This record gives sequence, C-alpha cells and structure tokens, in this order.
Amino acid sequence: MTSPIPTPRAIINVAGAGGAVIGVRRHGNPDGSRLIISHGNGFAIDGYGAFWRGFLADFEVMAFDARNHGWNAASDPVDHDYAHMARDLDLVQAAAEAEFGRKPTAGLFHSMSAQAAMIAALEVGWRLDALVLFDPPNTPADGHPTRAAMLRYLDMLTAWAAGRRERFTEPGELAADYAAVRAGRHWSGGSHLAMAEAVLRQADRGGWRLRCPPALEASMYAQGIALDLWPKANAFPGPVKLIAGDPERERPDATALANEALAREGGYDYLAMPGTGHLLQLEKPQACADAVREFLVRVGIT
Repeated sequence: MTSPIPTPRAIINVAGAGGAVIGVRRHGNPDGSRLIISHGNGFAIDGYGAFWRGFLADFEVMAFDARNHGWNAASDPVDHDYAHMARDLDLVQAAAEAEFGRKPTAGLFHSMSAQAAMIAALEVGWRLDALVLFDPPNTPADGHPTRAAMLRYLDMLTAWAAGRRERFTEPGELAADYAAVRAGRHWSGGSHLAMAEAVLRQADRGGWRLRCPPALEASMYAQGIALDLWPKANAFPGPVKLIAGDPERERPDATALANEALAREGGYDYLAMPGTGHLLQLEKPQACADAVREFLVRVGIT
C-alpha cells in the first residue's frame, strides 16, 4: 500500500488564464532545487504519489492539478483547452518563483500536461532549467507510419471518456474499475485507490463524483489530434528528457510507438521504460523516479 500524500508546507492560489484558479501545493525540502509536477488527462497529481514522494527529502516539489481537475474549483468549460493550460503552467512557474524565490527548476509532466509544457516552452517562453516529458500523446502529420495508430487511440479515448461513469458510491468502486482494465492492471500497489481518491469529490446528494467532467476529459483527447505537436529537441532552449512507454512490449501502446519515432526523428534524450505503457509512472514509479534523478544530475539540478 502507498502512504498518503503529506500535508503541504504551503498552498498558493494562482490566477490562471481566463479566470481559472490553480491551487499549487508546496511539498518537500524548501532548500532543495525545485520540481514542478502535473498529470495526465482525467487524473490528478496526488494520484501519482508513489512516483513523486521519493523526491521530497531532496527537492522542493510544487504539485498542481490542471484546470477542472483535482483540487481546483470548476472553471469555464470554454477555456478548457491546451492554450489555456500552457499559459497556466507558465503562470504557476512564475508564481512559485515570486513566492519562494528563484532556484534551479525542472518540470516533470505526464501526457496532457507534457503536451501543455511543450506548448508553453515553444510558444510562451522557456522558463525552466530542464524538462522531463512522460509519454506525451503527440500525433504526427499525415503520412507518418504511426499516425493511424495514434488517431485510433485518441478516437477510442474520446468516445470512452464521453460515456464514462461519473458517479460512484465510494472511491473503492473507481479503484476497482482502474484495476480491471488493461491500462491499470500493472499499477503499483495502492495506486488505484490513491488515484480514485484524487479524482473524486463528495457529491452534494451523497456518493462521489468525478472532479473533471467526462465531457471535458473527452474534449482534451479530441483536441490532441489537431495539436500538430512534433518538434525537434533542439527547438527547446534547454535540456529535455523524453521518457515513454515500451515500444517492444507485447501489444505496445500507440503512444510508445509514436514517442519512439519522435525521439528518433527529433534527436531527443530518450528512454523507453521497459514493460510499461502510457501510464508508466503508475506502473513503475521507482524506475521512473530513478530515470528523472539520473537526468537531473547530468544537467546539474540536484
């Protein structure tokens, strides 16, 4: 079983793009270098605790959920898109620096937040000292060998999210759902319940309800198809590490194949995490954390 997320040292509420409020929790060692961390679509960063708790002794960890996810209050659905999330990420970094001072800072982002971080770095400005991208679900252009598989994958997730169950009697029901599907069968011990508790809130009429409405979750999968996000590593002004699912495992995820191609074509510092799929930080949290530490040491963030 995983241990609970510790009480934050501090919480700052960041005025995000378009009026959303993003709650940022400060954890860990205030004298350490800074890690800014966030999550994938439909999830919440506290559910990734088995991955990031191990950084707390050495690093200051600024954890935040994307708009309409996790700890955050609901915000305007019209602004639930990558452009606003990329701006939110930039504002979170600026707020952390304004509140707690400038220090070496790396961003660790999975899936949706990894794509938002790429957009922020390329279009808003490079504010970090290093960036770690976990399995961003980027879709290459027409004619690319991995495009058809990525389109099928994102279309499948869009349809699944639009019709997913929204209410639960208690978090254990959602934890059981996570454990029952192929993508969740190999999560580390306790992660199913931890994620369920992170993505649910108690409903006014009893029971529990998803914090991120299914329609908004579905919209982000659909938006991902049109992002045209396939940059080369040298487009980023600083060091970037791409850590992805295993393209060699039996029935590899489409994202693993796409990231293998992105790394090869774009010249990325790349690691395929053996035996994992898109949710690699939940499947092999310690191995993912070890890979991050190796990269941070190499680029001088300790």
